[in-house]
Amino acid sequence: MPIDAAKALAADPRLGDIGWDHKDIQLYHLGLGAGRPATDPDELRYTLESKLHVLPSFATVAGAGMAMMGGLAAPGIDINLAHVLHGGQSIELHRPIPVKGRATSTARVAALHDKGKAAVVVLRTEVADADGPLWTSDAQIFVRGEGGFGGERGPSVREELPERAPDRVEERHIREDQALLYRLSGDWNPLHADPEFAKTAGFDQPILHGLCSYGMTLKAVVDTALGGDVSRVRAYRTRFAGIVFPGETLRIRMWQESGRVLVSVTAVERDDAPVLADTVVEHA
Repeated sequence: MPIDAAKALAADPRLGDIGWDHKDIQLYHLGLGAGRPATDPDELRYTLESKLHVLPSFATVAGAGMAMMGGLAAPGIDINLAHVLHGGQSIELHRPIPVKGRATSTARVAALHDKGKAAVVVLRTEVADADGPLWTSDAQIFVRGEGGFGGERGPSVREELPERAPDRVEERHIREDQALLYRLSGDWNPLHADPEFAKTAGFDQPILHGLCSYGMTLKAVVDTALGGDVSRVRAYRTRFAGIVFPGETLRIRMWQESGRVLVSVTAVERDDAPVLADTVVEHA
């Protein structure tokens, strides 16, 4: 069988040393569209080293990110990467991410769910530095055609949005070159840069990274609903519901509740086609 659940779950975790500094933080923020207007004091918190804070979604690229692909090479998992989709992402922050750091990353397969015609692999990465835990990140990887191995179906997490109008609606334009800049933070998949490769994958043009939409959305929530304070973010999760193309515009709707913000993200130019769903930012 391509997936041996017992072997994958019992495998030793993969350990690695990661490091980052202000240049990595600034590059990541610029890849999300930060710095417009360039001299705006609120934007300088993302772009100027003397004022820098760290958007928590940086955890998905810290140390060049892409632990996801390494996790899919774990014992017990033998799959065709062409059948892989990033289904969802969550981050739990144990404390604010420092501007410069060195840490140990521990990655393992935390769960395997059998959806019948597909499998969902949950890859968990725990990161800690000399002062203790920093964050825990879960990537939910959807693998077409790899179900039927006899596992549990797993949870189906859905967030019902309030029936009332959103408390805030923000629009964030995606620059034509944004995917080219974002990929410099570690995701080199040609799907996001090469038109010919994108056509072989069934798209008319390269698509934006899902994790770029993920970071753009968190930035919009922090800058508006959380008063620009990244340290208030405790956890952030989403389900990738659709694609978005460079040059399009994200419409980000927010509903504020006690201790959390519910979010819906759609593509404006395609009749509000879903981009991110079941999206929640938990905060102090």
